[in-house]
Amino acid sequence: MVYLVDDEPGMLKALTRLLQAEDFTVQAFTSVSAFLAAYRPGGAACLVLDVALPEMDGPSLQRRLAEGGDPLPIVFLTGHGDIAMAVRAMKSGAIDFLTKPIEDNILLRAVREALRVAQLRLGNESANADLQARLATLTSRERQVLDRVVAGRLNKQTAAELGVSLQTVKIHRMRMMEKMGFASVADLVRAAERADLSPADTA
Repeated sequence: MVYLVDDEPGMLKALTRLLQAEDFTVQAFTSVSAFLAAYRPGGAACLVLDVALPEMDGPSLQRRLAEGGDPLPIVFLTGHGDIAMAVRAMKSGAIDFLTKPIEDNILLRAVREALRVAQLRLGNESANADLQARLATLTSRERQVLDRVVAGRLNKQTAAELGVSLQTVKIHRMRMMEKMGFASVADLVRAAERADLSPADTA
């Protein structure tokens, strides 16, 4: 899905025709309010957004979406080459900042990159949801052991911190690894880092 927001009807029509010719599904809007009324987060989607819009400019909409927790990839379009604005937009996560008139191949390349990013984010969200579901199967003691494994603690250190025997830690660790579905500690640590897990209890 490619969302288009541009208050120039001619530009909107041309962009829609170009993207549909490349088999993209397109929803086009001449105002931010119309876009926000129709937009539903989710799925592999991106936004091709004009910078200068009457009711809310492009960067303001970008901030609004980000504040709402929606990382919708954005390709900005502008009639004026504002380098400072482009830098700010890119730092805030924009995929590209293109100056009108735009060559078809450049726009299509930017849109494909934006959709690639959207697909990667969806994959990460799905993997994180799966990880959270596996975490929910752990006992409180198994979660304590997991937190310490991720933190790099040795079994002996974990046993001392939790006030249990070394053998008990080994049993909890084995059960935890089985439930989490990881063959190695390295895989577990990488997954935890990607998901940015907060320790449940490291006291």
